[in-house]
Amino acid sequence: MANNLAVIQEKVLNNTRLSFDEGLILFEETGLLELGSLANHVRRQKHPEPMVTYIIDRNINYTNFCVAKCDFCAFYADLGSGEGYILSKAEIASKIEETLKLGGTQILMQGGLHPKLKIDYFEDLFRYIRSAFPTIRIHSLSPAEISYIAKISGLSLEETLRRLKEAGLASIPGGGAEILVDEVRKKLNAYKTKSEEWLHVMEMAQKMDMKTTATMMFGHVESHADRLEHLIKVRELQDKTGGFTAFIPWTYQPENTKLGGDKTTAYDYLKTLAISRIMLDNVPNVQVSWVTMGAKIAQIALQFGGNDFGSLMIEENVVAAAGIHFRMSLNEIKRIIKDAGYAPHQRDMEYNLLD
Repeated sequence: MANNLAVIQEKVLNNTRLSFDEGLILFEETGLLELGSLANHVRRQKHPEPMVTYIIDRNINYTNFCVAKCDFCAFYADLGSGEGYILSKAEIASKIEETLKLGGTQILMQGGLHPKLKIDYFEDLFRYIRSAFPTIRIHSLSPAEISYIAKISGLSLEETLRRLKEAGLASIPGGGAEILVDEVRKKLNAYKTKSEEWLHVMEMAQKMDMKTTATMMFGHVESHADRLEHLIKVRELQDKTGGFTAFIPWTYQPENTKLGGDKTTAYDYLKTLAISRIMLDNVPNVQVSWVTMGAKIAQIALQFGGNDFGSLMIEENVVAAAGIHFRMSLNEIKRIIKDAGYAPHQRDMEYNLLD
């Protein structure tokens, strides 16, 4: 093991790509502090300037009705239940107005798979937002939502993406990735999209000059090998398109879900974050998750490969439905970044600095 680890360390220090088997050694045979040191080296190579970025945006969940009913989700409501909603334009406008007043630059709109919300609903909504709030970026709809919109609208994926883009969709968040291994997705009842479908939506969007992010939700039924397969699939698509601006690993939250189970430890989170930074040599940014891990662990994660603190998160409902209620003000985010030894800087989705 010692010889293998020495070879891996040398490859990382020389900016040489690691294989699947080498990644498995990092997961199963490497100490946390060693991983942190290697990940921090990669982070400094990509971002030598002593700064950490953040964005001011808002998660707007336009509906919680969803036919997918994923076992890990505590947010969705069954169709016809008294617990579901669809936001009106006026409600969405009010949320955007508040976002702008707080210095926000984009909205991240995601919801459920609703069989009555076809392509015309989103075209009308996006055109309304673009007309009423021309400075706000519409960074919205997961690959699963886009695939479902295409299906129920009787359209090809290409036509769906083209029409959404023309209506105002600027970029796509990486939600719904979970673990990009179909055996795991079956166990999670997360078969709303297969792994290749998720990747195909992202590839097609990126080829249309729409930037996207990638996520990984871990700490449920997957193995270390599954996590690595996920990372390598993201890396391979990035080799083809270069369209991912960031990678965001976050931990499964079991409370109020059908799947249940235990919460992922901070140790496992930091280890997985560090390995993500090391393995994803072609993804420029790695975001820490204060929303699921809290401020202190997120601050520590800045020494384990993270260079971005994510969003002010003016509103967040999905993780909150699983019993997690970490909240932070903009001043707190800036203070935590400064206390870690970095200068905080506001950015947009494509990592252009705004201050």
